[in-house]
Amino acid sequence: MKRRKRGSKPHRMILANAMLVLMCLLTACSSGDKGESSKTTASSEAAVQSEQGSSSGQVEYTLKGTVEDSTMSTLTVAAENGQSYVFQKEGIEIKTGQSGILIGNPVAVTYCGDLDEGKTQQDVRIITIEVEDAAVSSQEATSQSSSDPDKTIQNILDKMTLEEKVGQMFIARCPEKGAVQKVKEYHLGGYILFARDFEDNTKEQVKETIQSYQKQSDIPMLIGVDEEGGTVNRISRYPAFRAEPFSSPQELYKAGGFEAIEKDTVEKCTLLHELGVNLNFAPVCDVSKDPEDFIYNRSFGKDASQTAQYVTTVVDVMKKQKMGSVLKHFPGYGDNEDTHTGIAYDNRSYDDFVQSDFIPFEAGIDSGADVVLVSHNIVKSMDDQRPASLSPRVHEILREELGFSGVIVTDDLYMDGVRDFADDEQVAVMAVEAGNDLLCCTDFTVQIPAVVDAVKSGEIPEHRIDQSVIRILEMKRNWGLL
Repeated sequence: MKRRKRGSKPHRMILANAMLVLMCLLTACSSGDKGESSKTTASSEAAVQSEQGSSSGQVEYTLKGTVEDSTMSTLTVAAENGQSYVFQKEGIEIKTGQSGILIGNPVAVTYCGDLDEGKTQQDVRIITIEVEDAAVSSQEATSQSSSDPDKTIQNILDKMTLEEKVGQMFIARCPEKGAVQKVKEYHLGGYILFARDFEDNTKEQVKETIQSYQKQSDIPMLIGVDEEGGTVNRISRYPAFRAEPFSSPQELYKAGGFEAIEKDTVEKCTLLHELGVNLNFAPVCDVSKDPEDFIYNRSFGKDASQTAQYVTTVVDVMKKQKMGSVLKHFPGYGDNEDTHTGIAYDNRSYDDFVQSDFIPFEAGIDSGADVVLVSHNIVKSMDDQRPASLSPRVHEILREELGFSGVIVTDDLYMDGVRDFADDEQVAVMAVEAGNDLLCCTDFTVQIPAVVDAVKSGEIPEHRIDQSVIRILEMKRNWGLL
């Protein structure tokens, strides 16, 4: 029997078959690459491949750029390659900085799949979306005077007396007499102006009056107003300030859609800045579609999703115009009675709020709203004992569930919906204990001493006061007031 030599027929056949399989694989890969060339070009130019694949074995890419646009359901990224890509963001956890999702903020989208410049919306699997705060300009950095901006705020706080700290937490209805002197006497954080402060005055007179308040304050004041449009116009109701009062959100949308709302918001901000007002208590975030509801005429008058789009539009414009915004009235009025005239009870389930009322507030928070105002409604599914403005649980929901890190303000503590619940002094103390940073009030000459006494007695820890004052000072700094 002959012995087979190395390289005999069986071995040659195995080698030939292996080479044939390899050639087929190479051919298939080559043809696949050609078929996908239009898609992978976008990925290779605009994205950076991660070193590790995803858990499913797919390759992950990261698209870097800036936020070009953001809606409730989509995010548009202006990529570093000059192209714009629209991604579905519903159901995706988005990590943001303090300013939220603002146009121009740096963004990184990690995904699996291939980008296609020919598509209106990208059909890829989103892994993460991270939005960072935009870099501070050199001029702003100089004004903040440190590489660690928190140090500036801490230095101010360290020099403040307890009375000065507590005063910062009050935005008071401007008194008819002694308003200038009381700014310094009570170290007020701000004044909120009403119709009487504009009636029978000119623009120049109002401007000079506001300047006189600011001159008395060691720390620039918040000067607020309710200029919602429609039924609530503190300023534009008077011809000396505008030829016609600002229209309601519903009227504007009917006449010209969101474009009309954007233009109107710019005009509001321009007028307010001209007078020296830096905080507008708007937009109204309450969801109401029933004309019989107390809040209906002040609301957008549509469902939660459309109201959220309205809120986003207004807050985005106000941010660009450097006007402070206030989302109100958390956690949502619904069909409740007017709390100006008495206590109102809300019997809806918590799920009702999650699925509807919270949505516009979340949109405003995502857009970087500065302040959230809490109503005096007693919401039984959250706290059946206290008005929302005095409820630690409601404030916990706003901070923890909705992720709001800005300034929380009470609705007016002079309203019957809360005055029927406790006396002036105790209401102010309870408001601080609940977690409010700003107290909107009339009786500040009584309530400020009451809070100071509560701190001195140990009822309210001073570090609790410091937390709120830091938030207020940071907001003022961000507006360029400090």
